Amino acid sequence: MTLQVNHALGRSVAVSAADVELFTYVYRPDTPVLESPKPYLHPIRTRGGRLVSLFRPHDHVWHKGIAWSLPCVGEHNFWGGPTYVAGEYVQLDNNGSATHREMTTLTAGPDRAEIGHALGWTAQDGAPVIEERRALTTTLVDDATWVLVFETAMTNVSGATVDFGSPTTKGRENAGYGGLFWRGPRSFTDGVIQSPDGAGGDELRGRRAEWFGFRGRHDETGDSSTIVMVDHTANPQHPPQWFARTQQFACLNPAPFFSEEVPLPDGETMRFRYAVVIADGDRGEDGSALLAQHGRDALG
Repeated sequence: MTLQVNHALGRSVAVSAADVELFTYVYRPDTPVLESPKPYLHPIRTRGGRLVSLFRPHDHVWHKGIAWSLPCVGEHNFWGGPTYVAGEYVQLDNNGSATHREMTTLTAGPDRAEIGHALGWTAQDGAPVIEERRALTTTLVDDATWVLVFETAMTNVSGATVDFGSPTTKGRENAGYGGLFWRGPRSFTDGVIQSPDGAGGDELRGRRAEWFGFRGRHDETGDSSTIVMVDHTANPQHPPQWFARTQQFACLNPAPFFSEEVPLPDGETMRFRYAVVIADGDRGEDGSALLAQHGRDALG
């Protein structure tokens, strides 16, 4: 089967397989400054058409499907909303933006589609912080499974060393979120978090592992879907600690800066690669491990 891309010039790219739009990548959003504008993927669907992402939920309006979101980049907040400072969240004038510069790749063919672009990360006052090259590659596994590979190369152009961290590195216990963040549908709340060592709930947050998954159910139909995220072995801090939740809401996030800051000197580049595997059905423990292998294969 051939994947199709639909480019809404200056706004977004949608990738489809047969009659199902797998995702829309909004690379130039109209996000308010306080939500730290950045590209995101939403809606995201399984090959069977089941929605597996949530956009701008009322509890955290800066959560948008899947996005590369970083709360602590030096003094800057590229996550959205308030910043954790001295034991509390405070709204500061530090909500930066990751802004599309140019499209570098846009191709589609048998079982594969590629999107590539350049971005500039700037402080709320417009000062340059990061220059990024990003690529998203979509491949089909079978009639019920597809994989997204997300790649980023971030170069520090701020003029000084920048420390990448999280609320946990600033003192908040077990809140090490930041990085490639997926927010699941409301109906996935109280679903199953899957780790390589077994299934569970919020008690798995903070564990280190190569991959984590989430098994959730959909309203109306009662059908299930499984999401697995795989961290590439060459990523900084591999295997990462995971920020994962099922109580209150569903999310997955391999968090490379969970409990330890990572410095990036001026002029140097930090790279990350991830696979996100989207599948129809509750794949269980063994099936989730098989999805993780599909992610490894996609990462090469």
